[in-house]
Amino acid sequence: MRRVRPTPPSHRPLIATAALLLMAGLLTACQDKPAAAPAARGAPVEVGVVTVSAHDAPLQLELPGRLSASQVAEIRPQVGGLVLKRLFTEGAVVAAGQPLYELDAASLEAERARAAAALQKAQAQFAASRAKVARDAELLRANFISQAAADDNAAVLRQGEADVAVARAALDAAQVQFRRARIVAPIGGRIEVSTVSAGALVTANQTQALTTIQQLDPMHVDIVQSSAELLALRGQVEGQTASRQVQLVLEDGSVHPQPATLQFSGVTVDRGTGTVTLRAVVPNPQGSLLPGMVVQARLLAGIDRGVLLVPQQGVTRSPTGDATALVVGEGNKVERRRLQLARAVGNQWLVTSGLKVGDRLIVEGLQRARAGQTVTPVAAGAAASAPARVAAQVAVKAAAGASAPR
Repeated sequence: MRRVRPTPPSHRPLIATAALLLMAGLLTACQDKPAAAPAARGAPVEVGVVTVSAHDAPLQLELPGRLSASQVAEIRPQVGGLVLKRLFTEGAVVAAGQPLYELDAASLEAERARAAAALQKAQAQFAASRAKVARDAELLRANFISQAAADDNAAVLRQGEADVAVARAALDAAQVQFRRARIVAPIGGRIEVSTVSAGALVTANQTQALTTIQQLDPMHVDIVQSSAELLALRGQVEGQTASRQVQLVLEDGSVHPQPATLQFSGVTVDRGTGTVTLRAVVPNPQGSLLPGMVVQARLLAGIDRGVLLVPQQGVTRSPTGDATALVVGEGNKVERRRLQLARAVGNQWLVTSGLKVGDRLIVEGLQRARAGQTVTPVAAGAAASAPARVAAQVAVKAAAGASAPR
């Protein structure tokens, strides 16, 4: 028969250390998997509860929106001619009044010179008529001319005055046309590509735009919302329970750093869909927002005062889809309640019926609790640490027993 040698005393600390490591692994496993704390037969199980109380819940809407430039100007020539120069860089930011194109203005210059000459001619004729009328006054007093002749000369003077006004207006119009040969930016913003190059022939008020300027700071956000929700939102804004600030979530999930400001002016209801397009204005100093981008507009539509908010882990669904919860009632007995839920607020449910202020809702140990069972309620968080405490005690005892002398 083989004899078993006793463990040398020098190896006992190593065995104790190994036992300690083994029990630490078991402790970690106990924390990863839900496990009930050992309890005496018939003793009430321990469950974690939260006390239901009233809170103020924000009503946040998330609506689709599309970005558009706050101002858009399509550049078209107001006079015809050949394009001599393009005076801007495509895609750059231009200022209002900055020259964009220079057209051949030779014919317009000639028209302006002709109008100036016509004005000089009319002014000379008017001066001659005015001198003649002055002489007629002296001759009329000496009875050297008739009254009829003097009246005719006075009429010629008034006609000459009108001719001067017409000629001056024609010169002004010619100067306006001449200045239009140099096309300038009507607004400031980012300019698009040019559809024409030097040498192209353009005509006045043509259909095709030479280029387009879009003002990208600030930008408009067009948000679609039902007309019924709009009326409620308008009332909440007037009652100061809603905010005019709108948070924009971009297509990549990032949030635009500057909030938009909601506007209500100039909205109409679409007869086909019954929706309203709201408009918000958002700063865009960095130019990161571009026209046509789709965003999600988060808007605080109001605040529900004194509602019941409970953790979502305390609410379960029955096979029929009904929301239920376990509550610790009188005598620490578990009661099952059927709930009516309005919406989610973060990681909580807004409960409209089934619970009341002061109820103790079970949020930990649901797998050990049954309706009608007597339990030991503790504050949520304390029940979760009980299995870990027991496992730690077992590990310490095992390690002590392994290191004891034999």
